[in-house]
Amino acid sequence: MMENHILIIEDDVKIARVIQLELEYEGYTVSVGHTGREGLEILEKEPIDLVILDVMIPELNGMEVLRRIRHDNDQIIVIMLTARNSVYDKVNGLDLGANDYMTKPFEIEELLARIRTNLRFKPRISSSQTEEEMIQIHSIIINTSTREVFKSESLVDLTPREYDLLLYLATHRNRALEREQILTEVWGFDYYGDTNVVDVYIRYLRKKLMDSRENPIIQTVRSVGYMVKD
Repeated sequence: MMENHILIIEDDVKIARVIQLELEYEGYTVSVGHTGREGLEILEKEPIDLVILDVMIPELNGMEVLRRIRHDNDQIIVIMLTARNSVYDKVNGLDLGANDYMTKPFEIEELLARIRTNLRFKPRISSSQTEEEMIQIHSIIINTSTREVFKSESLVDLTPREYDLLLYLATHRNRALEREQILTEVWGFDYYGDTNVVDVYIRYLRKKLMDSRENPIIQTVRSVGYMVKD
């Protein structure tokens, strides 16, 4: 039997019940909330590993619930579930910290597969590791003790310089960093070369992190440099 505890926050009672029965059959412990507030109350009382969160729920909508979850906890896995199929909703959910996104109608087998995939990654960021060792930016997780970087459940293959650059941006998040400043801190005082090397490595990182214009992880600050935002 699996020990993972999954919370379903879904106002459609029939859909919630179907998902609950399938998850319980797979061996998960399952709790169900039918409103945003009810879901948050369960999160306060129960140790939850993964949340299946519908966007269109009463009292507090899914985006607000997600925002509150991430304000208190960046380790709980959240899979957004909605009838909407707009790029805006997906981007907004991912920006707020969702780990995955599914659109109704969906096949239960695909949902189960995504749950397994996301939970398989969870032990890599177990509670035995200190917060100082783990840095999370949206779906990117940096393990500073092993110098590993993950995008969702996948290991990202970075060169030592790419890792150092990402770590510097991440540890100075929400700050606009000048190219010269980045160059000095990442490449060192004894580096003699054009600051364009920063732009080149930013491009490398963006490509490896699948950093799209619609959902930027590394933001360009015009006439200044770059910034990573929470």
